[in-house]
Amino acid sequence: MAEQKKQQEQDLNQLLKVRREKLADLQANGKDPFKIVKYDVTHHSQEIKDHFEELENQTVTIAGRMMSKRVMGKASFCHVQDLEGSIQSYVARDSLGEEAYKDFKKLDVGDVIGIRGEVFRTKTGEISIHASEVTLLSKSLQILPEKFHGLTNTDLRYRQRYVDLIMNPEVKDTFIKRSKILSAIRTYLAGEGFMEVETPMLVSNAGGAAARPFETHFNALDEDLKLRISLELYLKRLIVGGLEKVYEIGRVFRNEGLDTRHNPEFTLMELYQAYTDYHGMMDLTENLYRYVAQTVLGTTKIVYNGIEMDLGKPFERITMLDAVKKYSGVDFNEIHTLEEARAAADEHHVAYEERHKKGDILNLFFEEFVEDHLIQPTFVMDHPVEISPLTKKKPDNPDYVERFEFFMNGWEMANAYSELNDPIDQRERFKAQEELLAQGDEEANTTDEDFMHALELGMPPTGGIGFGIDRMCMLLTDSQAIRDVLLFPTMKSLDADKKSAKSENSTSTAAPEKEEVIDFSKVKVEPLFEEFVDFDTFSKSDFRAVKVKACEAVKKSKKLLQFTLDDGTGTNRTILSGIHAYYEPEELVGKTLIAITNLPPRAMMGIESCGMLLSAIHEEEGEEKLHLLMVDNHIPAGAKLY
Repeated sequence: MAEQKKQQEQDLNQLLKVRREKLADLQANGKDPFKIVKYDVTHHSQEIKDHFEELENQTVTIAGRMMSKRVMGKASFCHVQDLEGSIQSYVARDSLGEEAYKDFKKLDVGDVIGIRGEVFRTKTGEISIHASEVTLLSKSLQILPEKFHGLTNTDLRYRQRYVDLIMNPEVKDTFIKRSKILSAIRTYLAGEGFMEVETPMLVSNAGGAAARPFETHFNALDEDLKLRISLELYLKRLIVGGLEKVYEIGRVFRNEGLDTRHNPEFTLMELYQAYTDYHGMMDLTENLYRYVAQTVLGTTKIVYNGIEMDLGKPFERITMLDAVKKYSGVDFNEIHTLEEARAAADEHHVAYEERHKKGDILNLFFEEFVEDHLIQPTFVMDHPVEISPLTKKKPDNPDYVERFEFFMNGWEMANAYSELNDPIDQRERFKAQEELLAQGDEEANTTDEDFMHALELGMPPTGGIGFGIDRMCMLLTDSQAIRDVLLFPTMKSLDADKKSAKSENSTSTAAPEKEEVIDFSKVKVEPLFEEFVDFDTFSKSDFRAVKVKACEAVKKSKKLLQFTLDDGTGTNRTILSGIHAYYEPEELVGKTLIAITNLPPRAMMGIESCGMLLSAIHEEEGEEKLHLLMVDNHIPAGAKLY
């Protein structure tokens, strides 16, 4: 295996050398492609196919990347890929000229070329271009992934998105749709009289959401600043200033974990409308989603992961109290004290913390029992005041606020309020948040005095909402992970842990790193067990190799990771492990681990954990260290360990 790998690297190095030699030869003969500054493109590939009757026998010019080439003596074929797709070109020596045809034969797959010629249909019926001129516009000095396997390694796809876009047409389609989704949102809101604005990303007080911010230092002012976690407080200042309908689509930053639905920087849209409430925001949300789906997809029925969701029907509207009662059987209308709420949580195995109040526990019940059932478009209204520091209380029940969250596919898609405009109440809410911060809640807000000054000037009754644009794009493009709709998602640096694992299809020719020298002198391990276990008892433990298909942080848990595993049975296995302090979910996807698979299921945070992943733990300078047992990826899922 090592010898075969070495041979492959030598072959790759030789191919790369040949490409550079070809470039040097072109430059020596006055044909340097990198001196070309422009090329006049008249048509794209799909445009030619769609309008063949009009363009047949007409001269066109296209440009793009050559994805295949078949040289057959005096005539050849190649396929050129551009923004819209791919089109075949027939390249003949008689049409091109002998010298130009020789140059064409030296071109490599991956080169960027321009083709001028007449549109025609081949004998096999394929719409093509009969080339009269081929121009090399850029020489590719790297090798594209092998045609039939493409770029399939997900880690490499995200790191080298430019290769992913070249090799996987469906990826390009996803990002074209994302652009259209954003355009449709802007078109709809412009039609409703909204004004798009921009607000600061660097702030001294990162408020408006429950999240831990990124922090930085501004040298010129010698001040510590934060990256915004929300758009809310600045947009509300604009409502105070008399801009009655405002919105912003922009990046926000939250110093949190990575999983299939979370990235530390993501695109948020927030909008605020004076003289309306959260019911007005529901109407706007319903109409906006319907418009965007119809505009981008041509239908209001979308399919995600095989499940159809209908945006054309009226969206369900249900209170959080009724939703919890419907799916858990617990009626919080009958629970009046914190002690009663804790007793209900204990009875239903809902984990809570000492600082949690009755409203917090209601929300924990909602997350535990309700969210996964909210597949069709649903507005969940009237949240407890404890979890809504910026929201106006319901006049008839001040324990709850005029807030809704919009759900689809079990995901929170939007969050909206009848905005709090009472400055005295707002200051009390900020004070409560600061108490939580003092108790160790890193996501709690602090008082924003400038925002308070704005509120004291007077803010009209206002409805506001925040939309997760990335999740919207995931649903409308049937993308399984947030990274699939982010062109450049956040990734752990390849050299972060000094490991030089080489991914499939990698074109890197860097020299291998020296083997890491590990110092075990400060390591302390537990003493070996002195008691023996009989062989029959031990042999009943079923140790299996399992492959990590997905991994994400468990909501409301700082320790647990939820693994979706291939154990070789054909049915996904779920195992929870309290190792979030040692690993981020993204590091583990694709790894092969070892698990005990015949332990009885154990409920953790309301999720059945079916087995145990094996880890190695030791103590080092008084601190516990942990490493998951990872094995060679050549070991198949389900392989039994003896």
